[in-house]
Amino acid sequence: MGLFKKKDKEKKPYREIDIQKEISKAEKEESLWKKCNSCQELLYRKEVERNQHVCPKCFYHFPITVEDRIALTFDRGSFSELHSGVEPVDFLRFKDTKPYKTRLAETQESAKRNDALVCGSAKIGGISILAAIFDFNFMGGSLGSVVGEKITRTLEEGAGQRLPVILFCSSGGARMQEGIMSLMQMSKVSGAIYNLKSSRVPYITVLTDPTLGGVSASMGMLGDVIIAEPKAMIGFAGERVIRETIKAKLPPGFQRAEYLLEHGMIDMISSRKELKQKLYTLLSLIT
Repeated sequence: MGLFKKKDKEKKPYREIDIQKEISKAEKEESLWKKCNSCQELLYRKEVERNQHVCPKCFYHFPITVEDRIALTFDRGSFSELHSGVEPVDFLRFKDTKPYKTRLAETQESAKRNDALVCGSAKIGGISILAAIFDFNFMGGSLGSVVGEKITRTLEEGAGQRLPVILFCSSGGARMQEGIMSLMQMSKVSGAIYNLKSSRVPYITVLTDPTLGGVSASMGMLGDVIIAEPKAMIGFAGERVIRETIKAKLPPGFQRAEYLLEHGMIDMISSRKELKQKLYTLLSLIT
């Protein structure tokens, strides 16, 4: 018995080291590959990144960071951030699995920004514009009081300076931790959009995957021109909720950009590679 116990003790640390090596190896291999959200193909991550985060198999456009969006869309070095000092407040002292204040602090630390929207002035082909870009990595790009305030300020500046405003949407909808303060941003921003349009200043929206909930139901679908990336999911309620509510099978491609274009709900679909040129052409025509 003593011999068996001794062997077990000798084997245990060896086995633990072996397991750690296997876990490390598996994590490394997993980081090299990426599954497409649309066609479910397993893709070489570096190939996807070289292709501007577009699936080479089905042309699905993966979500990208705010920094990547800026680099791909605007003239080099022309983007200057605005309203970066606006910070969220825990109005309701909300708590789910953790306090909202704690969740905010953790997300701000990992995302390296105050909230889910980055605003700024920039140029596209030399044409000056104002832009607002959602960051889906910050609490799912949720629409809270800070997001609504920053978009409203940008729209007001657009009207005052007569500069076109472009909004890049990527959001799961309203931020539940802020309750009614979140929901009121829909009407607040819609009012600012009305004032911008009354000033005859262009407002363009670019809907990326995903654009859902209160963002799609207000600012996302109010553009003078509404552009979507290929295969982007766009809608209010999720597909599963709709299916279970109406007790009916939904058509193929429901809530995808191509379906919305076919039914006249958006104006065009543009690949990431062509977006800058299309925006320049639009701005040249309507400014």
